[in-house]
Amino acid sequence: MAAVSSSYISNIVRIRQDTHHAFPFRLRLPPSLVGASIDAGIRRRRRATSESQSITRLGVGVRVRATGKLATGTLNWDSWKPDQGSKAPSLSDIFWPSAGAFAAMAVLGKMDQMLAKKGVAMTIAPLGAVCAVLFATPSTPGARKYNMFMAQMGCAAIGVLAFSFFGPGWLARSTALSASLAFMIYTRSVHPPAASLPLLFIDGPKFHHLKFWYALFPGVAGCLVLCLIQEVVCYLKDNVKF
Repeated sequence: MAAVSSSYISNIVRIRQDTHHAFPFRLRLPPSLVGASIDAGIRRRRRATSESQSITRLGVGVRVRATGKLATGTLNWDSWKPDQGSKAPSLSDIFWPSAGAFAAMAVLGKMDQMLAKKGVAMTIAPLGAVCAVLFATPSTPGARKYNMFMAQMGCAAIGVLAFSFFGPGWLARSTALSASLAFMIYTRSVHPPAASLPLLFIDGPKFHHLKFWYALFPGVAGCLVLCLIQEVVCYLKDNVKF
């Protein structure tokens, strides 16, 4: 009995020793296998993360598209309302531009009386639009002197050319207006009031005798007068407030 017990105990000790010696060999795997298993685990985690992110982005995208449609609708309606971001103008900000427009038309009207014998007029519709640009929005690109004079001369000359080639009618008007827009965009001198000068010449027989002098008169000449009045208006608007 004692012999059996001692042999049993020795067998257990031998098994434990074998297990102790074999255990490190099971943990010491080749580096390539260890790296491959780690990479596989990382790839599985990345795949799961990317799938969850894709689902999240899909949901966010749907919400963004729906919100974008609502925002677009809101913006479309907002364009029909006054600008809410700017404060209400003061009385002086209203008075001085209006007084400048009155003075401009008064000066041009007096010049009309002086030039009446020659059958031409300085008070033309495009100059009314120029007054609005120069006095009400002097900081916009359309109020720059380069834009104004370049566009006035170029568009007026285009009107004369269109009338010379096509005569009065829809073809001359359409060609002149499209060419005027192309000219202003190409020369970076967009000035909206100048686009009406070609139409004024084509439909205004009293200007036909001016021919290419129309490029300087009455548009450019009138703008020189308006520029002088604009300097006075801007000075009063900045220094005399009420």
